[in-house]
Amino acid sequence: MFRSIDAFLSYFDGVQRRALRDIGALPPEADGWRPPAGAGEKAWPVNTIVGHIAGARLYFVSAYRGEGWISPAAPDVSSRDRWLPALQDSYERLRGALAGTPDAWLERKIPLIDSDGSISGWRILLLMAEHDIHHRSQLDTYAGLNGWDPPQIYDRAWEQVEAKQPEQRARYGRA
Repeated sequence: MFRSIDAFLSYFDGVQRRALRDIGALPPEADGWRPPAGAGEKAWPVNTIVGHIAGARLYFVSAYRGEGWISPAAPDVSSRDRWLPALQDSYERLRGALAGTPDAWLERKIPLIDSDGSISGWRILLLMAEHDIHHRSQLDTYAGLNGWDPPQIYDRAWEQVEAKQPEQRARYGRA
């Protein structure tokens, strides 16, 4: 749990960097690509997913601020060259709307959109981050399925980690 809005924003800075990295790494042929089967969200083209990431951030921010679960107009992500500017714009708007809000808002209860329940503000912010990461992972999966190289989250592939296992096991006596 985050205890200050500044701590959350510092964390989300990393989420944003990785979104820009992964989406920016998608090749030109990703523009307009969609899964060959499915309906609804399961069949959204890459462009729509990028726009959804950008817009949903502001949906969660609206709820956090106590302004309702209101979705903004979808950004223009009609071509690959518009993806990163849309993500950057949503990030800047998110930061502007959250920076300086009282840390006490992290603990206050916000009514849910679809039930009589409520959740703490910090949970809404984590939902936003998890949503961002979920769809970034969806795009990374699409990249892998198409033979496009998705960036490595820690700048190394699992095969590189595996290659170091004998050395690590020997070093720590876990042969």
